[in-house]
Amino acid sequence: MSFRREKYVPRGGPDGGDGGKGGDIVIRASQFCSTLLDLKYRQHYIAKHGGHGEGNNRKGKNAEDVVIIVPVGTVVTDAETRELLADLDTHGVEVIVARGGRGGRGNAYFATATNRAPRFAQEGEPGEERRVYLELKLLAHVGLIGRPNVGKSTFLTRISAARPKVADYPFTTLEPHLGVVELKDGKSVVVADIPGLIENAHLGAGMGTGFLRHIERTHVLFHILDLSQEEGKRAWDDFEMINRELVKFNPALGLKPQIVAINKIDLPVVRKRMPGEINVFKKRGIKVYPFSAMTGEGVAEVMAAISSALDRRLVN
Repeated sequence: MSFRREKYVPRGGPDGGDGGKGGDIVIRASQFCSTLLDLKYRQHYIAKHGGHGEGNNRKGKNAEDVVIIVPVGTVVTDAETRELLADLDTHGVEVIVARGGRGGRGNAYFATATNRAPRFAQEGEPGEERRVYLELKLLAHVGLIGRPNVGKSTFLTRISAARPKVADYPFTTLEPHLGVVELKDGKSVVVADIPGLIENAHLGAGMGTGFLRHIERTHVLFHILDLSQEEGKRAWDDFEMINRELVKFNPALGLKPQIVAINKIDLPVVRKRMPGEINVFKKRGIKVYPFSAMTGEGVAEVMAAISSALDRRLVN
């Protein structure tokens, strides 16, 4: 609240300016950011207050927004209500998660013909305070799924420049890996190697739900089976188990198109068992693609099937 008090200005009147707006808290997706690790070490962000209004009708300065940079693919939800606030799936997309307070009104704002010298002003309003939960989901066209050690990482190495760790023990892959693959028609697709799934993965067993969520982003699932691991075990049992885990985690995953393939056909034991296993799937109307990620045999046919499935999925 302020009044003009110049010596030669009679009845100067009110000249109290309005207060400035408080800063917003903004979360923005950037393709130049790859992890949420920085937010682990700094979990509180506070925007500044707006500036005070002053005499001579001077408005207070608006506070700058606080912008938090996150990777593309980050999902923002309210930590208390679990309401989805934003799915930041494109570079540059942003969401305001907490709005700054509105600035107050100076007494000059309330001057009228009947009240030329108001002796009151309006206080500003406090800004919002909110706890949010950030979850990063990979963006990929194709997701490689299957039990541990079926050759997903080797396949990704064969078709792309990605170099995930490859070894002969379960759960070699501890985090998802992405590879960019050039198809024959000139298109590029992103393939995600998802760590191996086991029974009760939807409850957290094995690598668990930490990686099942990444499959939600994919357009097509490439399901790799291995006939070399356990003698007498049917590939159909593994196929059904993996699909049960997907549906229990998210029923929508059961609707995604799947390409089924048998890996390691360079091994004699797999060659021997393969015809009978393929026939089991054939009776259920499912085509199986045999291939070897190690030697490259059958990989061209597999990639053609993936390209065709992607075309159908993207058109629909």
